[in-house]
Amino acid sequence: MNRFWILFLFLLLTGGCFKETQIPPEVFLVEQQEADLWRAQAPLYLPHEYENYRENLNKSKRNLLEINHRFPWFRDYEPIRTEFLKLLKEGEELKQRLQTEKEKKRRVLLDQIDSLQEKINLLSKLTFLYHGKHSLRDHLAKAEVALTEAKILIKENQLISSEKKLPAVETHLNKVQEGIYPLLARYQHPEWIAKWKKWAREAIEESREKDIYSILIIKSEKKLVLYKKGEPVRIYPVGFGKNGWMDKLQSKDHATPEGRYQIIGKNPRSMYFKALLLNYPNEEDRREFERLKKKGLLGKKATIGGLIEIHGGGRESLTYGCIALDNGPMEELYHKVEIGTPVTIIGARDERNSLSLALIELQRGNEEKKNP
Repeated sequence: MNRFWILFLFLLLTGGCFKETQIPPEVFLVEQQEADLWRAQAPLYLPHEYENYRENLNKSKRNLLEINHRFPWFRDYEPIRTEFLKLLKEGEELKQRLQTEKEKKRRVLLDQIDSLQEKINLLSKLTFLYHGKHSLRDHLAKAEVALTEAKILIKENQLISSEKKLPAVETHLNKVQEGIYPLLARYQHPEWIAKWKKWAREAIEESREKDIYSILIIKSEKKLVLYKKGEPVRIYPVGFGKNGWMDKLQSKDHATPEGRYQIIGKNPRSMYFKALLLNYPNEEDRREFERLKKKGLLGKKATIGGLIEIHGGGRESLTYGCIALDNGPMEELYHKVEIGTPVTIIGARDERNSLSLALIELQRGNEEKKNP
């Protein structure tokens, strides 16, 4: 009799007399679902929703653990199955929302990348046109590298990592803009525009009245226009130094002077093929130099510089403030003009020049970014 009870108790304790209950398969499906959501970066895109999902999951896991601690014949998994079915539905909804958020972020990122690429293209064109400072080109190059990395990451569906690259792009582009704004602003300023228009008008009138050649150099157009009797007879593409679009203030600033000059010398054997020497600095240049120096806007050791020429060697050749032409056009110009020929150098002929329009475009882009 005692053996019977011992065997009965053993079977009772081990559940041998009862059908073994199984953990619902939904439990394992939810575990896989949670791992998939984590790998899909749900915590980053939907932090609050994912946290709620995790809290519900942990609560259901505690309930499951409590049931597993009961004797086998007291285990009822049906309520747990219901909980995990609800979790599967919640996780599926979370997955769909996650996909929607990712697509939304992808579209936003692509728009940002397109906008930054447009700005890079514009700034790249501007820095190339006037051979901008090396520091500006360095910032531009770093912006291009960072944006390329962002594009690669977005193709690999690493949207968060891609997004983290964009502030670096913007930082470098802001540096380029800060450096280039003073240059562009001159080409929009009414006072400069009025001065340039006056000089151009006087140069053309002098050519007409005296029946002579007159040279007009327009920086914003990178053109040298040769006038005769007040009419343009030849147009030559030209190049400047790295600060050529700025007005020359002192020696070694690599800027090209602006004003009304004359050819005072011809050099048939220049190191830059052939050259026409201008009378820079003229009296107006000297007065302006002394004024800036007295106001402390130039260094005490600053000098005014000189030896400004129109020369050959190629419009993309290295020049430190001169006006450069390709050798063929330089040969032609050299033989057409004489010593005494007036030369007028201006920034632009009117308000709607390439640089003022570039500034407007940059400003519009910045405004659109502030007020999307």
